[in-house]
Amino acid sequence: MNAYSHILFDVADGIATITLHRPDKMNAFTGTMMQEMRDAFDRTDADDAVRVVVITGHGTRAFCAGADLTPADGQHVFSSGDAVTDLSDPRVRDGGGQLTLRIYQSKKPVIGAINGAAVGIGATMQLPMDIRLASTTARFGFVFARRGIVPEAASSWFLPRIVGMPQALEWCMTGRVFDAQEALRGGLVRSLHEPDDLLPAAYALAREIADNTSAVSVSMTRAMLWHNPQFDHPMQAHHVDSRAIYTLSRGADAQEGIASFLEKRTPRYPARVSSDMPEFYPWWEEPGWE
Repeated sequence: MNAYSHILFDVADGIATITLHRPDKMNAFTGTMMQEMRDAFDRTDADDAVRVVVITGHGTRAFCAGADLTPADGQHVFSSGDAVTDLSDPRVRDGGGQLTLRIYQSKKPVIGAINGAAVGIGATMQLPMDIRLASTTARFGFVFARRGIVPEAASSWFLPRIVGMPQALEWCMTGRVFDAQEALRGGLVRSLHEPDDLLPAAYALAREIADNTSAVSVSMTRAMLWHNPQFDHPMQAHHVDSRAIYTLSRGADAQEGIASFLEKRTPRYPARVSSDMPEFYPWWEEPGWE
């Protein structure tokens, strides 16, 4: 099931796998890869058979070695393309940010299986993934200050929320590459695994979600945990919680969740993300929702 040139895409048993696939370039990031990944997320959102998305890189050397810095038309990648004078011009928009915002908007949970070097956009594209597992041989680097630019892909928003401001500042201001153990200590990844065990561990976690939970409940939970912490007061989160509990508790999935628990069997949730999300979703896009 692959119609792409810079990624592989496959769906099996409720789990979609997106594999960064530029073997001769250590899976370096390109505009084509960005567009293909965004398209893949459009497909997973629209496919009710997909319960979880797993993202990894081809091989064992690299998850993504950063942006492809190969010069184009005599210009390096950061200065290529048309010059613009209006910085609000859509052509100014960072491609990495367009990808991370699309991952952030996913209706399905996203698990990163970081199999090797993850530098630059290879590090920042992970940040909107919900859970990140890494190979013991993985290396990470927010190297932008060493390239004369700044962190991109909305990482100045994501990274401090994940690892805290002091750790985010250290990694970004030094621009140094660090190993998987430091990524684990700093809270960037959930767990470390030997290279051959990484994908099985990611799939085991994906299976736990896919086999035991309501797709609508997980989609709502993901949205609530990503969006509600931005509120100024917990009362605003309480409004969202209350509406979600009231709506979902009267639905078919809640009935099935209780019945399967009492009958000690695997649940078979009927609700679908494509058609059964609460009417007030996505609440964060509506002014004055509260």
